[in-house]
Amino acid sequence: MKLPNLEVLSLVGCVGIDDDALASLENECSKSLQVLDMSNCQNVTDEGVSSVVKAMPNLLELNLSYCCHVTPSMGKCFQMIPKLQTLKLEGCKFMTDGLKYIGISCASLRELSLSKCSGLTDTDLSFVVSRLKSLLKLDITCNRNITDASLAAITSSCPSLISLKMESCSHVSSEGLRMIGKRCSQLEELDITDSDLDDEGLKALSGCSKLSSLKIGICMKISDEGLMHIGKSCPELRDIDLYRSGAISDVGVTQIAQGCPMLESINLSYCTEITDLSLAALSKCAKLNTLEIRGCPSVSSVGLSEIATGCRLLAKLDIKKCFAINDVGMLFLSQFSHGLRQINLSYCSVTDIGLLSLSSICGLQSMTIVHLAGITPNGLMAALMVCGGLKKVKLHTAFRSMMPPHMLNVVEARGCIFQWIDKPFQVEQERCDIWKQQSQDVLVPLPSYRII
Repeated sequence: MKLPNLEVLSLVGCVGIDDDALASLENECSKSLQVLDMSNCQNVTDEGVSSVVKAMPNLLELNLSYCCHVTPSMGKCFQMIPKLQTLKLEGCKFMTDGLKYIGISCASLRELSLSKCSGLTDTDLSFVVSRLKSLLKLDITCNRNITDASLAAITSSCPSLISLKMESCSHVSSEGLRMIGKRCSQLEELDITDSDLDDEGLKALSGCSKLSSLKIGICMKISDEGLMHIGKSCPELRDIDLYRSGAISDVGVTQIAQGCPMLESINLSYCTEITDLSLAALSKCAKLNTLEIRGCPSVSSVGLSEIATGCRLLAKLDIKKCFAINDVGMLFLSQFSHGLRQINLSYCSVTDIGLLSLSSICGLQSMTIVHLAGITPNGLMAALMVCGGLKKVKLHTAFRSMMPPHMLNVVEARGCIFQWIDKPFQVEQERCDIWKQQSQDVLVPLPSYRII
């Protein structure tokens, strides 16, 4: 506190700090502070926060997530920091009228995070957003008590919102979600994962033509029909999450790929209807750097080869439980995906050959290679020794006793951390339905394995 020009102070998780310790912040130096983060300071109370904010008239950002109860007296004290623009209260418990006084005191707020809070009601939230005319970003994730009433207030009071996160707000209906697209046309980021969204809602959201990030995973009512509206109307989309959207097929993915040429990240995990046709369409998105297709049994090395050759910026790849992806896919990645940094190969049909070819990617930093029936201890150890840039590797604990300790020590000495997964598994050989292109264009069946 003897630093006269201190502007940013982070005290995250400092359980040794209590109200008495905060008293040291009440001096001339505190007037220069602009950012204060006391998240997870669990021995600080609302009284301590109230006392310290009075000494920080120039504070622009305050993070009290998982810190203390939000009381009316603390809310009133925020009047002493009139320039405050960002307030994060994730995981806090709101006492009666606590949020109401924040609305009265913090008229200049541009960003408000209320994720995973308790005691939050439609009445209080509606009052707050009606007062925050400059609000641009709002996070109400996992507030399961709020309903369409809150969403009506948010969309009517804050038409200039550019970011709205409301994952798992399960009491908001499909009709309520449609209000977002009709009233908040400036949205750039929207997270309504695990919601009642349907195709009519997606049609309404297509009015948000500036969307760059759309997270609509675990929305069981959406289909290709709704997704086509997004593909046609949101050309700036860079990130879309369709996790476990089981009704999505190649038709919807192709529409996104064709209509959103700036796409950088897509999550299609457990979209079981997609095939190599989806990957072929996505291969035209040259900026794609993150692809998650975990649990998509109908994609194969044929589709992955299209991704490798077309998406040269690919950095993160999750192909766990893509049983039809084998060594051929790894060979294409080693040839064309030189920027690959992270890959999950668990449960695929990759053998030592594919793993060794993959290890030639010098920038590879993280691999998850649990439950690969075709991997031997010798092949695994050879790949680990060749891949010198690895920082993190997840392996089944069974391999630990099969590899020379001194060689594991060498890999660890280079800065690699091993995470050993102790999960029993059983290998079941399925019908041979994976084919590998070999010399002279002869197709030879390879065994496929599924790990249970």
